[in-house]
Amino acid sequence: MGLGLLGRGVGDAAFLAQCGSTLTVTDRKSAEELAESLKQLEEYKNITFVLGEHRLEDFKHCDMAIKAAGVPLDSPYIAEARKNNIPVYMTTALFAKFAQEKGAVVVGITGTRGKSTTTHLIYHVLKNLGRRVHLGGNVRGLSTIALIPDVQKGDIAVLELDSWQLQGFGDLGISPHIALFTNLLPDHLNYYQNMELYFADKANIFKNQKSGDALFMREQVRGLAEAARPPVVPVVPAALPKEWVLKLRGEHNRENAALAAAVLRALGVGEKEIRAGLESFESVEGRLQKIAEIKGVTFYNDNNATTPDATVVALRSFDRPVILIAGGADKGISCDGMLEAISKHCKKTILLEGTGTDRIKDKIGKTTIYRSLSDALKDALSAAVPGDTVLFSPGFASFGLFKNEYDRNDQFIKAVKAYTK
Repeated sequence: MGLGLLGRGVGDAAFLAQCGSTLTVTDRKSAEELAESLKQLEEYKNITFVLGEHRLEDFKHCDMAIKAAGVPLDSPYIAEARKNNIPVYMTTALFAKFAQEKGAVVVGITGTRGKSTTTHLIYHVLKNLGRRVHLGGNVRGLSTIALIPDVQKGDIAVLELDSWQLQGFGDLGISPHIALFTNLLPDHLNYYQNMELYFADKANIFKNQKSGDALFMREQVRGLAEAARPPVVPVVPAALPKEWVLKLRGEHNRENAALAAAVLRALGVGEKEIRAGLESFESVEGRLQKIAEIKGVTFYNDNNATTPDATVVALRSFDRPVILIAGGADKGISCDGMLEAISKHCKKTILLEGTGTDRIKDKIGKTTIYRSLSDALKDALSAAVPGDTVLFSPGFASFGLFKNEYDRNDQFIKAVKAYTK
């Protein structure tokens, strides 16, 4: 249920088809909208496609229903499957279940912000040490379930887990052996009715841990976690030693690195190796990623800042005013902090069209609203002088002007690269 355009659904369907399953793939998008995904699956004759709609009958007579991230909590189709005693699964959770059964150590990382960077920090250190490690979960274009055949006893699986994927962990009654919860901030309130429901999905990262497992988190979330009565005592790691010098910008990334270090210690990695690994790590794509320097102007891609809070953190990472490109689709989150940070940290703000932009445009002062990133970037460059920083940190979702957040990311990088030729 939900093929999508991000590649993960395609990989899941291809893997299950290769296993010999008879599949019905259903998606509300049309065949035309899904053309790119469908082309990658055309060789599989054991897949039937139901597109442009979902049908209740498809959820009545199958052995299992597999739902993609973001399926509504009150989906009548999932309710129909459960009414007919059909198990409902999510593929990342299935991977974790089978990886644990094979004897792998599963590390799960969640949180509103910081989970991608922390996940990749842990993976980077382990990979560089030659450990058998698998990266999965909320990773662009990657089918996590397709990794199962490669998993061996003693391997480590490092999984970035969003709230939707953790629904699947709750359904299976499992949690990672080592769980890390970075923070909890307002997000996805266009999906969840309240923060309590959002946290309830996130809490599946520790709810079913067992004696001997480990749970790490920032102080910000400890009270909430303890109130949920986790089976394992939460640990808030100490700050990173001041002499450790990271390539990542911002105090928030030092906090991410401290969390990563705690997980690595739990995996038996020594301090020398941890420090070397963390200090050699460079930004994950779309997370305060330095992508170019043109005529003395530096460009940062912070595309994955999809909430106002994320843009606030990005702006605070610079010690001089920046030219900000922001804006997009509203997620129902307060923008007060973002507006304050813009007034304090920006010499110029340029906006992309969207429902979120409509909420803030009249409170920023003089600004221009564009429909394309190339036009927004052209405006930014015309205002920049050598030594300036152009920061793309939207603060809102990508719906409307872009297919998805990855499309927005790629369009920004493409627009910048056009000036480097």
